[in-house]
Amino acid sequence: MKEILIAGGRLRLRRANLDDLNYIMTLQYAPENLKFIVPFDEDYHREIFTCADKTDIIVEEIDTGQAVGYFMLRELDSPCAEFTHVIIDKKGVGYGREALKLLMKWTFEVKKFHRIWIDCKDYNYVALRLYESLGFVREGVLREIIFTDGVWENLIVLGILDREYYLHRWTTANGIQWSVGSDEWSV
Repeated sequence: MKEILIAGGRLRLRRANLDDLNYIMTLQYAPENLKFIVPFDEDYHREIFTCADKTDIIVEEIDTGQAVGYFMLRELDSPCAEFTHVIIDKKGVGYGREALKLLMKWTFEVKKFHRIWIDCKDYNYVALRLYESLGFVREGVLREIIFTDGVWENLIVLGILDREYYLHRWTTANGIQWSVGSDEWSV
């Protein structure tokens, strides 16, 4: 039985299982995704399926049941969760934004987390723009922390608190433009 976590207009998020392992591994090692993440091996993912503080989540189209992406969440045994491996297979149709909004809704409104954080390679401009548009705030830079193909890379750390999430949702729903960490409002 597939455990559905939350559903939206076009997508639903469900807990991954062993049947999803090949899909997860394929997504991680696809050249267009690999440059933006540090992949985990199959044994690590097998461990996640039995772990309480981590989970792999599959993003599916509601209409077709087809998997279109995957997330990994860590630190689920604390009031602060980490989103990692935000990978959308079907790009360019808004699934990344919709899936992240669903994941944020699930973590804040259902699971009642206080804080979510994510890190992102500093040259992944599309992801950084998406995260910030959803209310995440840049909290810092981990300088030259990952060594990839002979090059040291930086990670940008972003976070959002529960109260910022609710404020961002309210302002967006009411047509007010406001970004966390800014004193500028516009209608």
